[in-house]
Amino acid sequence: MQKSDQKSVLVIGAGIVGVSTALALQRKNINVTLVDRIGPCAGASYGNAGAIVDGSSVPNSLPGMWKSVPGMLCDPTGPLTIRWSYFHKIAPWLRRFALEGQPGRVEHNATALRALTKTVASDWQDLAVAASIESLITDTGWLKVYDSDQGFSGTKAYRDLMGRHGTQFDVLSARDLRDLEPGLSTIFRHGIFQKSARFLLDPEKVVHGIASAFKDAGGEIIISDIQDIKSDQNGVRAIGSTGELKADKLVLCTGAWSKKLAELQGALIPLDTERGYHLMFPTVEIDPIKRPIVYGEKSFVLAPMSMGVRMTSQVEFAGLEAKPDYRRVRKMIPFAKKMLPGLVSEEKDVWLGFRPSLPDSLPVIGPSPRDPNIIFAFGHQHYGMTLGPTTARLVLELVGGATSSVPLWPYRANRFS
Repeated sequence: MQKSDQKSVLVIGAGIVGVSTALALQRKNINVTLVDRIGPCAGASYGNAGAIVDGSSVPNSLPGMWKSVPGMLCDPTGPLTIRWSYFHKIAPWLRRFALEGQPGRVEHNATALRALTKTVASDWQDLAVAASIESLITDTGWLKVYDSDQGFSGTKAYRDLMGRHGTQFDVLSARDLRDLEPGLSTIFRHGIFQKSARFLLDPEKVVHGIASAFKDAGGEIIISDIQDIKSDQNGVRAIGSTGELKADKLVLCTGAWSKKLAELQGALIPLDTERGYHLMFPTVEIDPIKRPIVYGEKSFVLAPMSMGVRMTSQVEFAGLEAKPDYRRVRKMIPFAKKMLPGLVSEEKDVWLGFRPSLPDSLPVIGPSPRDPNIIFAFGHQHYGMTLGPTTARLVLELVGGATSSVPLWPYRANRFS
């Protein structure tokens, strides 16, 4: 039974942000109920590339990037797809995204992103120890490779931005790449290596491990599809498919599904989903790669996970309801084989996930405009796995009324108003 002087918190959403937040709160003697419509790790946290890229500072929208969009859309193996039936809905988001590519906005967004990622390593270490998942995390680094001089030279603005914001990286030659990854194809001439990055051998096991640690600490997990959130002087109520849940505070971290619930709290947030696909291949037995590797010109990742090699690929704008279209990701198989000659191109699994994305590449972290007892923590786009424990620490500070260790105004809910 909850003690009368013990705080209670509902955490809505059980992806990496939700389970990390639930465990962080529960460890501070807060009575926490974790709520999800399906269960832990049912969304984007399941199918990602497993990279924990500390110190990241590069937003998605960079100066002049909009000029490359037509070419991406016309390339049948390009990194971007927009379903034309969805174009009228995503057009306002794309306009905002293009505006975020102005130099001043890029510098602002890079500074704000770097402020979050600078403590990623220590935040993940604390969480890994608390959840006893250290064996699932390796110190391998994050590697991007390019097979042409032109492809690598196109990263100059990217590299300059990282340099200005203190993101550590090494530029590798073709010989360096062969020494680092002997199994990688010899076609690659250049590489960008962030050697301090870490890698999750099995993201699903990691998230379930954190959820198990949360339960072992006394937390409760409830399956319910939350449709409404209300608050008054007596606390917060979440109304879902299994009835009503009550607590002193609530944390909303339902990823790409957060927009509707945020709007009910008076926050008009341009949240959409970058739909991402993955394919699983068998483990490479001879000369396997040791870390996630991005094929720079083709914008996909090969990640050597414990259950096989995962290829993550594509950004598709089609909303949350459209059925998957796996044809485009399957077209990338020849390039994966070209990248890693030892790859056995037998399809073990295919999957679609939904990255919750905002035009400025920054998440929403902070109180609801209407009630400080409702805290938003969503919109982490490609950095959800990286920033899960860091977001949890910031939410813990908000729940406890402490001064935030990171100024949260760049991530406020009403910044787009």
